[in-house]
Amino acid sequence: MITQKYYTVTPISSPSIIETEVPGSKSITNRALLLAALANGTSTIKGALFSEDSRYFLQCLIDLGFSVAIDEAAHTVSVTGCNGKIPKKEAHIYVGSAGTAARFLTAMLGLSDGVYFLDASEQMRKRPMKPLLDALESIGVRVVYQEKEGFFPFTLYGCSQTKSAVQIDISNSSQFLSALLMSAPLKQEGFSIELIGGHALSYVKITAKMMAQFGCQILQTDAQTYQIPPLQSYQAQEYYVEPDVSAACYFYAMSPLLHTKTLVHRIHLDSMQGDIRFLSILEEMGCVLTDTPDGILLSAPDCGKYRGICVDMSDCSDQTMTLAAIAPFADGAVKIRGIEHIRLQESNRISAICQELKRMGISCQEVDTGIDILPGVPHAAVIETYEDHRIAMAFSLVGLRIPGIVISNPQCCKKTFENYFDILDKITNRKPLE
Repeated sequence: MITQKYYTVTPISSPSIIETEVPGSKSITNRALLLAALANGTSTIKGALFSEDSRYFLQCLIDLGFSVAIDEAAHTVSVTGCNGKIPKKEAHIYVGSAGTAARFLTAMLGLSDGVYFLDASEQMRKRPMKPLLDALESIGVRVVYQEKEGFFPFTLYGCSQTKSAVQIDISNSSQFLSALLMSAPLKQEGFSIELIGGHALSYVKITAKMMAQFGCQILQTDAQTYQIPPLQSYQAQEYYVEPDVSAACYFYAMSPLLHTKTLVHRIHLDSMQGDIRFLSILEEMGCVLTDTPDGILLSAPDCGKYRGICVDMSDCSDQTMTLAAIAPFADGAVKIRGIEHIRLQESNRISAICQELKRMGISCQEVDTGIDILPGVPHAAVIETYEDHRIAMAFSLVGLRIPGIVISNPQCCKKTFENYFDILDKITNRKPLE
């Protein structure tokens, strides 16, 4: 794992092919951890991601009294659930900067019958929690804020005898809905969730599919209402985590950027992860996609140029930074829409994209729902990463074509993909620093 404060990207000529593997999906790993904790018996999760986020999640489960066995070398973790019960009725937990742990565990503990103090990193303390906490309070959970209302840190006084219907505002994050859905089977009499506001639901689809895999069904009575039928419980099992499509997309973006082919092992079109759509966006820009037995093979456009595009990325917004990084090299403007919510993520991502593109001399403009980026030739720059792993990984792509691109604080990638820059070293034949 990279430990230095700065990483200078090594430019590379067009290789014949870039072939690599990526770790397990963060989104799937952390959902599997929660569902295993709520199940009855021991679940073994194989292909699990071990990163800063998942380690915080695991430590929270341990602090709550769950029996957890970890084998990082084998990418395996076993969790013994207590059929919806939390072993410790009182505990302090720290979620770090893990948004999934923050939202998922808050809902689970709110619907339990214990008293729990939850805290987070300075970064996570700035991210929105109020819609979820307001929803929990509306059904009987007591929340005591230690500092600012609607934000970490706070104490939850769980209420297992809550009302059986709730409204939740998902305008800022679909994680609020996923959190309530996964914990809803704790209410054996059934539960109804009505949505307020709108948001892309690609991650909610992952939630629903995984709940079904663990034995609990969701009914969607209309576009704004979810019903969780009564008398359901999660079943312990052996569960295999898909490779992380979000991580794979950085390597697939190298295909048009470097006019080469990219193959990421075990990434296939039937993935349940929403970021698989990013490959369709690259197809629209001129790339050619083939799903092979080894994984998706992406080829650059034959003409050597890829097209500008106007695209709604609301359902794969984590790839906004990836598209923005390769946008200057397109043959026309790249206009990204449907991403206003990313202003409230690990950083204000739209603002960060604009600042870093302008730092490299690229013309761009922030608009209400996204960003417009014009073609240009970036120049050397030190890229600020805002403690945001996706800014660091995405903007490293520019340095594969332009000399002098330096990534500050590259170790922020440990949040989800701690060996990203080690893999980049191999691709560019760069000798790692001691």
